[in-house]
Amino acid sequence: MTAEETLSAIAQEVSACTKCVLHETRKKSVPGDGPVNAEIMFIGEGPGFHENEQGHPFVGAAGKFLDQLLAQAGVTRADVWIGNVVKCRPPGNRDPLPDELEACDVHLEAQIKTINPSIIVTLGRFSMNKFIPGAKISAIHGEMQKIGDRYIIPMFHPAAALHQAALKPSILADFARLPDQLKEARAALGRKDVVEKIKETAVQQDNKPKQLNLF
Repeated sequence: MTAEETLSAIAQEVSACTKCVLHETRKKSVPGDGPVNAEIMFIGEGPGFHENEQGHPFVGAAGKFLDQLLAQAGVTRADVWIGNVVKCRPPGNRDPLPDELEACDVHLEAQIKTINPSIIVTLGRFSMNKFIPGAKISAIHGEMQKIGDRYIIPMFHPAAALHQAALKPSILADFARLPDQLKEARAALGRKDVVEKIKETAVQQDNKPKQLNLF
């Protein structure tokens, strides 16, 4: 089974999952979106109203802000994988419960193993606490640290800036550091395979016939 097929199989498992009560109120599960070779994974907390309707992560107001943050970091959604620690919407957007987090973790771990990113960016305290239990996001946001065999960067959830305008400068500053942090993580992990893949893609783009602008 290819990596793409594995991710597809995980998504199918998520759509049929009944391991916790969240399946009782979901419209659509939200397994996550992104390329199988993504160097960066963004992991949020849980689907909201719009995500529950559409089956895709970060498609509401927080998602629009995330798109702006990604653009500032020089990447697009097509470059990264985006998901959540729980795959179905908690009713009323309440916090996910411990048993719900535990039930979904098997799916998330399988996705992480398949994609094998250089960096995981956690968005919000629930995803942060999966990797750094007991930490305070206000104290460590934006600071990259190695956990196991990859790098973790805890960040505020984009929705936080929509509710607390004072957090927006911190979020913008954290995302501005992301390109340099990726280079650092890539070098430390010896991800030459990824570097060569990026170079190969760039060469292919350069060799594509250019359409002449006649106007």
